[in-house]
Amino acid sequence: MKMKGLRWWIIGLVCLATIINYIDRSALAIMWPDISEDLGMDKNDYALILNVFLVAYAVGQSLSGKMFDKIGTRFGFIVSITVWGIATALHAFARGVLSFSVFRVLLGLGEAGNWPGAVKSNAEWFPVKERALAQGIFNSGAAMGSIVAPPVIAIVWLAIGWKMTFVLLGLLGLLWVIPWFIINKAVPSKHPWISEEEKKHILAGIEEKDEDAKKPGLSMSAIVSHKESWAVLVSRFFIEPIWWLFVGWMPIYLADVYGFNVKEIGFFAWVPYVGAALGSLSGGYFSGKLMIGGASVDKARKKTVLTGCVIMFLGLIATILYANTPLKFVVIVAFVLYGFQFVISNIQTIPSDLFSGKSVGSLAGLGGTVGIFSVIIMNFLVPVITETYSYTPVFVMIAVFVPLCYLSILFFAKEIKPIG
Repeated sequence: MKMKGLRWWIIGLVCLATIINYIDRSALAIMWPDISEDLGMDKNDYALILNVFLVAYAVGQSLSGKMFDKIGTRFGFIVSITVWGIATALHAFARGVLSFSVFRVLLGLGEAGNWPGAVKSNAEWFPVKERALAQGIFNSGAAMGSIVAPPVIAIVWLAIGWKMTFVLLGLLGLLWVIPWFIINKAVPSKHPWISEEEKKHILAGIEEKDEDAKKPGLSMSAIVSHKESWAVLVSRFFIEPIWWLFVGWMPIYLADVYGFNVKEIGFFAWVPYVGAALGSLSGGYFSGKLMIGGASVDKARKKTVLTGCVIMFLGLIATILYANTPLKFVVIVAFVLYGFQFVISNIQTIPSDLFSGKSVGSLAGLGGTVGIFSVIIMNFLVPVITETYSYTPVFVMIAVFVPLCYLSILFFAKEIKPIG
């Protein structure tokens, strides 16, 4: 049997995994007002639990990158989503900071694999000119998961409480493994269901040669010895806190500033992620269209990143100056996250622009690790800054990070092109 457009089925499943990923990770923040009251915890406890998750997530990015390079994307995703599904369900048995932290470590290690795995899968299944669009589809899963999570979790929470909500969410990931195992049988060159036309289209647009794919990936020291690799690492250091500030702290912000409960958070917090979903698809489409029009990979990536950074920066300034009601706040943040996703789908594609084969997942994973450590620093600062002043200095800080992200790409990658 042949399956038409098999590569789109593959990226569709990866997108679905990402939706589940974000529903699972968002549950704690959305239900925190109820959990904290039930178990007697405060905002500092939340920051600690969030950072424990992020440390595991950061370490897991690099470990997962190596794992995907070693065992492949098919089994790599099965391992990752099984681990995080079980971890999500175990949250139902948490009784305090320590037990929540243990389960968040397991969750972080599992969820981390989604990102280097997606980058590697896209490098296998999509020609260069389609990769940013594929990455945009994948990244839109993060936004769609964040759109779905607040109202769905709020409704389920009202019906069965926070403990059983975690159990139900954990089962979603385990169910995803079934279609993934059936459909993703092999890489394009060996898949029994792929049409000859699609196989030729994919392989003709991938610069990697069969003999290169058989060689071992570069060591991490060899990868970072190339200056261009640092364009990925430094840009992600500056850009990641922008996304994670709203993912991790927006429900807390709405509770702190406007006194929202879980139900009210559920019916407001999804709005910004509509912008994020549109940004994911727009950023990938924009860079792909530039390349189809004759632009080099270098020019297409940099022009797309610049465009998204301008949108992000203006949105953050508007957040500081004009977001004086909850509705204005979530609408303006939608523009910020539109710009973020417009940018990140292209930055996350750069490892496959620079390297081939088994080095792609390694650089993508290391980039995720570096970015998350920046987020960890921010999370320690947020409770201190907000309790002493307000959220405004935090928004100013991440606004400054936007131009630094773009300038780091210009400085370290004079030209984005294959180097290994």
